[in-house]
Amino acid sequence: MTIHPDEHDIAVIGAGPCGLAVGVAARQAGLSCLHFDRGAITQAMLDHPTYVTYFSGPEKLEVGGIPFTTSGDKPSRREALRYYRKVAEFYRLDVRQYEDVLDVARDGGGFALRTVGRGGEHLHRARNVVVATGYYDNPRRLEIPGADLPKVKYYFDEPYPYWKQDVVVVGGGNSSSDAALLCWREGARVTLVHIFDGIDRGVKPWVRPDIENRITEGSIPALWRHRLIEIRPDCVVAESLETGDLTTLPNDWVLAMTGYEPDPRLLRTLGVTIDAVTGVPVHDPTTMETDVPGVFVAGVVVSGHDANKIFIENGKLHGPLIAATVAER
Repeated sequence: MTIHPDEHDIAVIGAGPCGLAVGVAARQAGLSCLHFDRGAITQAMLDHPTYVTYFSGPEKLEVGGIPFTTSGDKPSRREALRYYRKVAEFYRLDVRQYEDVLDVARDGGGFALRTVGRGGEHLHRARNVVVATGYYDNPRRLEIPGADLPKVKYYFDEPYPYWKQDVVVVGGGNSSSDAALLCWREGARVTLVHIFDGIDRGVKPWVRPDIENRITEGSIPALWRHRLIEIRPDCVVAESLETGDLTTLPNDWVLAMTGYEPDPRLLRTLGVTIDAVTGVPVHDPTTMETDVPGVFVAGVVVSGHDANKIFIENGKLHGPLIAATVAER
């Protein structure tokens, strides 16, 4: 194990946009800050669909006063990936990519972080820890027979593997609508299965009429008020929530766009109290400090089970609150 003697003011676990915003604010406040991520910088964006266009305008995604210029009204995935890397370069953020945090423990007045990366295990020290681990690597999995078959996917990147295939898309939100439309346009036979009676209200306004029209005309059949109860190698079984009737569909792939939620295990290990109902970690919203002194939260991990409460545009505001609190001390 390599032991690093320097003690940083802040260690941030997670290098997504909200985690980077903590580092930028720390740099502006004259604090030393170290980032860790088990993947690449903005790993969640790398896992987004290849050709996605984000809902928010570029000005809402800006960090640290660096202008985010785009070719259109909404930024593309490629533009966002480039932007956040330029932010990290401009502020000279110390981001340890592909270095996973194995555990964090109290060490005197601060914390010891044991990590593992390409160079083996490391031990780092910091006076404060910020958990900004996001949620995209923790999908809500289907708990039904056959859910572990290789044909079940919780991430969608592009439609081309599904040409001339029978595809069931589970869900009725933005990800489901995008996946269904893209697969259908590239020659897949798509069926939508959703537990509610229509497309979710939060679907992007330029996508909603498209998916609703495809459903109305029968191009993309939809089983409303249904849920999958079994996945077999060559078919799926869906159950009506109203009548209990079963429908068997021929199937090659299941795209389970069932959403994601933060993983609270690290926070619990640190002793942070997690609300049993909402999943929200106990914290002071004016400082983002939890009920464990020196442990802060930033980004979507703050929202618990309701991940739709925190986005980049409001999660990035956590960084300045954290940096100001640490600087005052």
